[in-house]
Amino acid sequence: MTGYTMLRNGGGTANGAQPWVLRWSNRIRLTWLSFTLFIILVFFPLIAHYYLTTIDESEEAGKRIFGPRPDNELCEVKHVQDLCRIRESVSEELLQLESKRQDLNGEIARLNLKIEACKKSIENAKQDLLQLKNVISQTEHSYKELMAQNQPKLSLPVRLFPDKDDTGLPLPKSHRSCRLHSCFDYSRCPLTSGFPVYVYDPDSYAWGAALDPLVKQAFATSAKSSIYVTDNPSIACLYVVLVGELQEPSSLSTGDLERQLHALPYWRKDGHNHLLVHLSRKSLTQNFLSNVSMGRAAVAQSTFFENQYRPSFDLVTSPLVHALSEPNFLGVPPQVPVKRKYLFTFQGEKVETLHSSLQEAPPRSFEEMEGDPPADYDDRIIGTLKAVQDSRLDRVLVEFTCKNHPQPSLPTEWALCGEREERLKLLKVSTFALVIAPGDGRMVASAGCGMRLFEALEMGAIPVVLGDQTRMPYHDLIHWSEAALIIPKPRITEVHFLIRSISDNDLLVMRRQGRFLWETYFSTAENIFGTILAALRTRIQIPATPIREELAQEIPHKSGKAAGTDPNMADNGDLDLGPVETEPPYSSPRYLRNFTFTAADTFHGWNRPPGPFHLFPHTPLDPALPSEAKFLGSGTGFRPIGGGAGGSGKEFQAALGGNVPREQFTVVMLTYEREEVLMNSLERLNGLPYLNKVVVVWNSPKPPSDDLLWPDIGVPIMVVRTEKNSLNNRFLPWDAIETEAILSIDDDAHLRHDEIMFGFRVWREARDRIVGFPGRYHAWDVNHQSWLYNSNYSCELSMVLTGAAFFHKYYAYLYSYVMPQAIRDMVDEYINCEDIAMNFLVSHITRKPPIKVTSRWTFRCPGCPQALSHDDSHFHERHKCINFFVKVYGYMPLLYTQFRVDSVLFKTRLPHDKTKCFKFI
Repeated sequence: MTGYTMLRNGGGTANGAQPWVLRWSNRIRLTWLSFTLFIILVFFPLIAHYYLTTIDESEEAGKRIFGPRPDNELCEVKHVQDLCRIRESVSEELLQLESKRQDLNGEIARLNLKIEACKKSIENAKQDLLQLKNVISQTEHSYKELMAQNQPKLSLPVRLFPDKDDTGLPLPKSHRSCRLHSCFDYSRCPLTSGFPVYVYDPDSYAWGAALDPLVKQAFATSAKSSIYVTDNPSIACLYVVLVGELQEPSSLSTGDLERQLHALPYWRKDGHNHLLVHLSRKSLTQNFLSNVSMGRAAVAQSTFFENQYRPSFDLVTSPLVHALSEPNFLGVPPQVPVKRKYLFTFQGEKVETLHSSLQEAPPRSFEEMEGDPPADYDDRIIGTLKAVQDSRLDRVLVEFTCKNHPQPSLPTEWALCGEREERLKLLKVSTFALVIAPGDGRMVASAGCGMRLFEALEMGAIPVVLGDQTRMPYHDLIHWSEAALIIPKPRITEVHFLIRSISDNDLLVMRRQGRFLWETYFSTAENIFGTILAALRTRIQIPATPIREELAQEIPHKSGKAAGTDPNMADNGDLDLGPVETEPPYSSPRYLRNFTFTAADTFHGWNRPPGPFHLFPHTPLDPALPSEAKFLGSGTGFRPIGGGAGGSGKEFQAALGGNVPREQFTVVMLTYEREEVLMNSLERLNGLPYLNKVVVVWNSPKPPSDDLLWPDIGVPIMVVRTEKNSLNNRFLPWDAIETEAILSIDDDAHLRHDEIMFGFRVWREARDRIVGFPGRYHAWDVNHQSWLYNSNYSCELSMVLTGAAFFHKYYAYLYSYVMPQAIRDMVDEYINCEDIAMNFLVSHITRKPPIKVTSRWTFRCPGCPQALSHDDSHFHERHKCINFFVKVYGYMPLLYTQFRVDSVLFKTRLPHDKTKCFKFI
């Protein structure tokens, strides 16, 4: 071992210079290698480039291979083209593979979502199974009840049409004795016909050219807008012919008119089921139909003689004052103050019977007058009225001679004085307006009296008609005693005492009723035409055509989010309201009063603004005659308030907490781009008793987010698309609403289940009222002489905000189709005040204040984003709205109340051994 070590050490010393040689040789090799690589990398490409360039510079252009080629034709060489194709093929395959990869990733994501959805579906299915068991049990119980009652549900009847061939009617003794039973063919008007009306084109018959152009145009426009008019004469129930007003009455003789009427294509020899319409625009309207043989045709006009008018067959109409122009409703004077400058006024002139009584003192009584009554009645009226004026007990204005030239009038009729604007100016300051019937007692209706009546109602002056023989417009359908005083002429000496004895409250009621009659039946050409058709349709007992509903365009949305999992959302309250049944969605019954209306319904319907007592709004409503909707052609009848069985225990349970058995409500929720707030509000409705459906009115032009999951709350949720962003959309009568009760609620409203249930039960006992939670009131600003909107805490209220309130669906029709358009326009202008407008409407219709339930004064959810009501201009706009609405209605319809409804056992201390509700088995 030692020798070996020494050998190694010795060898290392002898070869000490060898490492230096090795390092030097290594450096030589590296330098040579670097030089060689430099030659290869630099000179070889230069040589190759020179060679290739020399080849490409050949004179034959076709032999150029690598040099620049003209027109980018590099790929034309065969092997280069192959390389290009390979590159394109590989690129395409790579794109396809990338697309497949993305598709597979998307499919994997969708499958994962389906897996999660299936897991949730399993859990929901378990809950649905339990609910189905309850539904089956309840359905069996309901089936047994229906079988016991033996009352099948009714639906809209099948529409029937008349036969083309008339069966013929026995001829009456005279056309003067015509009545509906003897001159009208009921076989052409089945109850389910829908009352089709065929209107003759005025230009199609000979006397059409002689008609007043304005009357003809207004008539054509009104007929075109009517839902009853049909173009098929073979199915028509009624045939309408426009016979006046003529431009020149002398241009058409009686014989010519009679021959042309008999030549009408559907006259059928005697003219049965025909209506001759004569619309008057002037006070002097010749009654040229008095000597025309009309057969079985009915007549509708403003002027009638006693021997010409056929009761319950002909129609006394109002004059056509506004032929094409719409009346200025904002220019109509307000209905308050009740007392005006003059107690009563009259201006007129009648030259034919005007005697010296203008200068003579009036007699003390009619017995002291010489003459044969009623020939001298007008003279006695003049003397008595002049005596009242001279007594100066009250401020009155009577003028029996016109300062200007009087308007043309019929004989023995009091002519109108001055122009229309002058007469209206006087009527604005008149509490009462005298309307003196013609001196000729045989004239039961005249266009001049109709003109005076129209102007008085328009200006809010209560008409006092002297002459009980006068036939008022539609007198057999309207209770004129509620809007006017009709006094026999012999009582002229008692007129002053009579009108002074009427209280201010009664005066306001009569004025408001007169305004309603004028707006509804007389104000426009469409109203007059619609009233004529509605009067005949009512006489032959055909229901009105159902009013249209707003077609709900549903926005597709994804459901599946299980509601009720968050304990913070479960807010059912602790108020014990008695037994509660869990039922599947149940729509309110329809068509329970298709054809059953009485004479009382008819009279009251024409004399009252529309109200919900006798009509469920799904059933017939006459758009041309909104007021008759309440009674004429009514559908579902409401039970009178206070009837039925209530109480606790079994009776209470059977009635579901009200006097109408088995009823539900629909939630209508308006929202605008607040998805999180909306979802939270919907989740809070999970498990709410008596809830039929939720209609979400999507007021935003942007659709909901695609990934938004809507909660499953146990009832359908319908998201409705709107045409524009408008707060009026809250009150549209959507066809998706299948219940009478509507709970209008904001998307940020926070109400407990027990509060909603209690409010619903209160509404069922006051179905014509707004029943809700947040109360507000109006107040008079003495300094600025205007109305103010107030939301402060107060011991009284006059409004309940519709952000959390129940109301009947009938009011949705009235708000959208009957309420003046000016109000809806202001709501759109300010994006505000729709709740005030609804309170004005309901109070105007019912003359009752709303009902506030519970002590809740605010209902906004904590932490929700601010709404429009937090804007500084919000209250200023509401002040303006109230004053504008008062101007449109002509008075303040809101009524104060200090009434609030709470549960019967609210804050009641009960013994420990007693319970709040007793449940009998």
